Amino acid sequence: MNDFLLSIDAGSINWARAQFALTAIYHWLFVPLTLGLAVIMGIAETCYYRTKKPFWKDTAKFWQKLFGVNFAMGVATGIILEFEFGTNWSNYSWFVGDIFGAPLAVEGIVAFFMESTFVAVMFFGWNKVSKGFHLASTWLTGLGATISAWWILVANAWMQYPVGCEFNPDTMRNEMVSFLDVALSPFAIDKFCHTVISAWIIGAVFVVAVSCWYLMKNREIELAKESIKIGAIVGLIASIGAAATGHKSAQSVGEVQPMKLAAMEALYNGGTDQGLTAIAWVNPIAQPDYQNEESAPLKIEMPYALSFMATDNIHGYVPGINDILNGYTKPDGTKEPSVDEKIERGKKAIEALAGYRAAKLASSDDGSIAASHLKTLKENMQYFGYGYVKDKNDIVPYIPINFWAFRIMVGLGCVFILFFAVIILMAFKIPFFSIVTRRLLATVGLLPETKADEHDIAGLPKWHYIVAIALVPLAYIASESGWLVAEFGRQPWTIQDMLPTWVAVSDIGSYAVAITFFLFLFLFTLMLAVEISILLKQIKKGPEYSVES
Repeated sequence: MNDFLLSIDAGSINWARAQFALTAIYHWLFVPLTLGLAVIMGIAETCYYRTKKPFWKDTAKFWQKLFGVNFAMGVATGIILEFEFGTNWSNYSWFVGDIFGAPLAVEGIVAFFMESTFVAVMFFGWNKVSKGFHLASTWLTGLGATISAWWILVANAWMQYPVGCEFNPDTMRNEMVSFLDVALSPFAIDKFCHTVISAWIIGAVFVVAVSCWYLMKNREIELAKESIKIGAIVGLIASIGAAATGHKSAQSVGEVQPMKLAAMEALYNGGTDQGLTAIAWVNPIAQPDYQNEESAPLKIEMPYALSFMATDNIHGYVPGINDILNGYTKPDGTKEPSVDEKIERGKKAIEALAGYRAAKLASSDDGSIAASHLKTLKENMQYFGYGYVKDKNDIVPYIPINFWAFRIMVGLGCVFILFFAVIILMAFKIPFFSIVTRRLLATVGLLPETKADEHDIAGLPKWHYIVAIALVPLAYIASESGWLVAEFGRQPWTIQDMLPTWVAVSDIGSYAVAITFFLFLFLFTLMLAVEISILLKQIKKGPEYSVES
């Protein structure tokens, strides 16, 4: 076991975490826009296929062009991200590579092959293949990107909720016993649905923002108005869908990662009939004294909402941080051990593993000693990872990041629902609702009285369009906040309850990781600047109009 638990410099661990976080954050700047634009360009080309109007072909080609720029950047950062599992997290890759590598292999073989094949037809197949085949290629490109996201999110979900595997004491590795359990884990399904739908929001916000810029400049009016309609519909559906899937994801988190849910809510002491914290004073730069405080100061909550969010029952039991640390009794009567007890049982598992391996090597053992150690190992294996935890408080994630990131994500999600709903009512002639919305906006001073009875989103005051453009970075902030909750919330675990972060890292010098961190920071920043520059040039250039032959 000494070969597995290496004596690794703490600086190496921190730099490896920082580098992986840097790569993941930059990667997720490109992926959601790719997934979102895939839906928009698919809808635009479908309109072309149905109407045969050249306008829709030009619209589809314009959004496809922006999709292509972003797609290339996402692929580049994604490849680097996967390589880091081998360079910076080799112990993790060795310990669970049999399981974790399978979804990534399927993603590379199936999804990425599918994307690369049909993206070529989509870009270069205009007027070379039939309209139906080209439309299918466009949708299959987006489907390939979505399938790619599925397998990557399956791998991430397994780290949060490890299923379908079994530890082999002879090889010292976790080995897959059921691919279907890994691929179709309820946690993975919830994570996929919530993540992909939230990506559609970013695509919708981007399309609406670009279209509003055209309206502000009084150009590409028809493309802008029709794109706003598509983007607003996709955005509203996605925003409502993100709220629904977020609720289901919260339930999954409450079931398998109760400490994460407690950190998200700054819930120090749990119980039944728990309210959802709307706002509270949680110091953003220091871990609160959760052991001695009953709850966060200045707390304003929505009664029963947390119990309902976590259990679908307004009277449901939700454990707090102290409950999880000290042990608690579940509603079904089963007792959850304290973290101290889990640590002791984890140490027993580690000792039993060492004893088993020693007995297997001893020529004097008739098998009984090894069998005894193996029995002890299996009885305590579920707490194996806790054996490397020195202090029970180490399993409490950093509460301020989880608390505030969750509220930023949810708060902005509500803003997007309202935004897209207003855009739809402004852009479409919906009897009663559209005119009521416009008159209400005029009454509160957000719309000129002269525009109150018009059903045209073009010609509004400039600041209306600027608001839409400003929502683009806010959409990214909401999305990245969700990932902060997901990843910070499961700390200190690389694999929940199985492998702490400090055991998973590669045994390399901190200076080497620090150097590559700054190299990647420069490279990714340059890539982002290049992409933004290309996108802005293409947006300023606008669509290339053609006449259908």
